[in-house]
Amino acid sequence: MPALRCVVLSLAAIAAVSTFGIRVAGQADSADPAAHFQLATEFYDSARYREALGAYDQAVRTGDTALTARARKGKVRTALRIAEFDLARAEAETLNAGDAPDAESKTLLGDALWGSGLFDEADTAYTEALALEPESSRARFGRARSLASTSQLDEALEEARAIAASAPRDPEVHALVALVYERMHRYEESADAYERYMDLLPRSENGAMVALAQNKLQLLRSFGDRVPLEVEGDPGRVYRVPFRMVDTKIVLKGRVNRAAVEFVLDTGSEQTGISAPTARTARIRPVTATFASGVGVPGMRRREIGRADVIEVGELRIRNVPVSIRELEPGGLPQWQTESFSPLSAGFSVVVDYARQEALFSRALPDGEADVRLPMRMNRLPLVRGLLNSSHPAYFVVDTGGELISISADTALALAMPPVRRIPLRVVGMSGEDANAFLLPGVDLDFNEIAYRQVGLAVLNLRAPSVLLGYQIGGIVGHSFLSDYRVSVDIGRSEVRLERF
Repeated sequence: MPALRCVVLSLAAIAAVSTFGIRVAGQADSADPAAHFQLATEFYDSARYREALGAYDQAVRTGDTALTARARKGKVRTALRIAEFDLARAEAETLNAGDAPDAESKTLLGDALWGSGLFDEADTAYTEALALEPESSRARFGRARSLASTSQLDEALEEARAIAASAPRDPEVHALVALVYERMHRYEESADAYERYMDLLPRSENGAMVALAQNKLQLLRSFGDRVPLEVEGDPGRVYRVPFRMVDTKIVLKGRVNRAAVEFVLDTGSEQTGISAPTARTARIRPVTATFASGVGVPGMRRREIGRADVIEVGELRIRNVPVSIRELEPGGLPQWQTESFSPLSAGFSVVVDYARQEALFSRALPDGEADVRLPMRMNRLPLVRGLLNSSHPAYFVVDTGGELISISADTALALAMPPVRRIPLRVVGMSGEDANAFLLPGVDLDFNEIAYRQVGLAVLNLRAPSVLLGYQIGGIVGHSFLSDYRVSVDIGRSEVRLERF
């Protein structure tokens, strides 16, 4: 029962990956909170984030209100650097519990809420910060990132470039500029922005950050004069492709460099993926590598990235396509399921008509009828907001390659439901079997007017993909949710439309 088939590393999350394994070295010799704060700052500046977190924690414990606030701000920043999302949110909420939080405190709350996957609440915090300080570069950064997640790419780019001009020493701003250019398929400009990002990284940062950024640059530069993700024929055309259902998977006939394949239609992956044997048959050589993760064995794995000259699905032909080359994992998916087509990564919206067994692809999808419209965030993966037990909002990945409705282990823990007998589930994803997956019964789940009452949800370990994405994944909606509808995943309108049969 695979879900969330592949997430590749985002540069925004590299710091979290690069600090895995670091342990707190100790505490400051002095009991003076100011000394702990100074030590924490030194640790942070030298990328020793776990140690910085411990020192900031000591500095918070003082009667000096101003020092406490400064230390707590440092603690929030540090927790976000190492993907301790719950801690960052708790500290940011405490920071903002006073009578008059400043713009910086509001911005940090926005960052922490974003990391917790509460994007709407983060937007509110950024708006409040900008009301206090309209030129706050970090609050504007949050707004630009949100614009990108709702596919307002021109507006996001304009804002991000303006911030980069006013705060040229902030590496994250340049990483955002690079990300937006990449989504716009302007790879050369994206590579230039990534180079600026790398130049601004502290020399003390872990070498993995530089290596991974260099790998990203290598991929982007490898396209040279080629037009990335170029469509043969009319790019505005709606392509209709029949499919068949195999074990709850949507299977499309296609080709990779003329080599015949059967693709699983996969909206839960950041890239089109092929198996290593297919890569050899299609003569696709690795250009670079990155880290990837998905459902299965927790952790991250090195994955090679190549470039396909042509990907064909029905009459749709796309040239110069980045592809993830997947080695088969022991106990993982069968080879045929490792070949997956990710239309969203190529800039195509998609309609899946389960009744007619037909998929539609278009760069500009026509509006259509819908019984339910769900606002969507395109934050590397397509996400819709759900509400658990009437009180816990969470964003769910819309994953046509997945089977169940599932929630993350962190989300299940936050629900604080009465202890129940865990019903083990066998869930196999791209990374193998999730040995700790179980069924959580008795959950209420709402997506606007769609209501599930007292249902059982699969609980999966989604920690590693959350770290790679830079925010907590609340859950995944797969075949068992989607197959009751004609599903439109519309990037341009930032919505998922569901039409009942």
